Amino acid sequence: MQPLKPSLALDMMGGDFGPRSTIPAALAALTEFPELELTFCGDKPLLKRLLAESGVNAHPRIHFVHSDDQVSMADKPSLALRTKRDSSMRHALDLVEQGAVHACVSAGNTGALIAMAHYVLKMLNGVERPALVSALPSCNGKPVYMLDLGATVNADADTLFQFAVMGAVMAEEVIGIRAPRVALLNMGEEEIKGSDQIKRASQLLQECRDLNYIGYIEGNDIFSGKADVIVCDGFVGNVALKTCEGVAKLILKRAQQGVKQRPFAALLSWLCKPALKSLYQGVNPDQYNGASLIGLRGIVVKSHGNATKDAFLSAIRQAVCEVQRQVPAKIKDRLEQVLIDKA
Repeated sequence: MQPLKPSLALDMMGGDFGPRSTIPAALAALTEFPELELTFCGDKPLLKRLLAESGVNAHPRIHFVHSDDQVSMADKPSLALRTKRDSSMRHALDLVEQGAVHACVSAGNTGALIAMAHYVLKMLNGVERPALVSALPSCNGKPVYMLDLGATVNADADTLFQFAVMGAVMAEEVIGIRAPRVALLNMGEEEIKGSDQIKRASQLLQECRDLNYIGYIEGNDIFSGKADVIVCDGFVGNVALKTCEGVAKLILKRAQQGVKQRPFAALLSWLCKPALKSLYQGVNPDQYNGASLIGLRGIVVKSHGNATKDAFLSAIRQAVCEVQRQVPAKIKDRLEQVLIDKA
C-alpha cells in the first residue's frame, strides 16, 4: 500500500508564540516533506504578511482558512467549546472531521483542544476516554510511549486497559516495535501495591493474549528501557512528565554552570561542548514534543504551549507519521480484535 500524501491543518495562532513559531516550523516541514499539504488556520492577512516577511509570497502547498477568533491559554475548556467556534483551533479540527485534511496540530490550550476534539471528532468504538501519549527517551536509545499525560485525570481499570491497547498500537506502528512491552506505572512492583483500579487493570492486562504485559514499574524506571509502553492515569502522567522535563533542564543548567565555574573555563567548555550537545539532544523536550490525542476518529497532535520552531516542527513530524501509518484505523482494528478475544 502506498503511503498517504499527508495533509495537515495547523492552528497557527495557538500557544505562547503563535505565528512566530508556527510559520517557520511549517516552512521547514514543507521542505522536509515534499508531498505535504498544509492548511493555515488563523488570521489570514496577518499570516500572509508574516509569510511575506519570511520571503514567501505564495506557496502551492499552503492553503488558508481565515479565523476571526482564537483560543487563549487562559480560556476555560467549556467556555472555549461553546463560544470559540470561529477560532483557529476549532477550524483546524473541523477540517479533520470534514475529511478535508488528515490531521490537526495545535500548540493551544490543552483543555480546550481535548474538549473540542472530543466534541467534533468523537471517540472510536470501544474507547471511552481519549489519552495524550508522547514518546520519551530511554537508556537503551529507543523511545518509550507514556500515556495518559493529562487528557483523562481519573481513569478506571477498563480505561487503563484501553490506554494499554492504544499505546501498544502506537509503539508498533510509529516506531516499529514488535510485541511492545506494556507496563503499568505504580508505587511499587509488588502485586499488593497500588490502588484498586491499578490492580484491576493489571488483572485485565494479564488475561489479554494480544498484549505483551510485563507488570508494574516504578517512576525511577520510566527511562530505564524496561518497558516500551507505560500506562497511567492523566494526573500521574502529567505530573511525571512535567517533573522529568524540569529535571532535564536542571541537569543541563548545572552542567553549564559547572563548566563556567572551573579554571580554564573557556578551554574546558570547548572540550566539553560535543558531550554537552549530545546530552542536550538526548534529553531536550523539544525533540519529543508532540503528544498525540488518541482514541478519536481522527489524528490530533498537541504541541507544547511554549513550543519553539523546532518543537512545533517535531509535532508536525509526529502528525505526518501517524497519517502515513493510519494510526486511528490500526487502533480501531486492534480494539475490535481484543474485544472479540475477551468475549
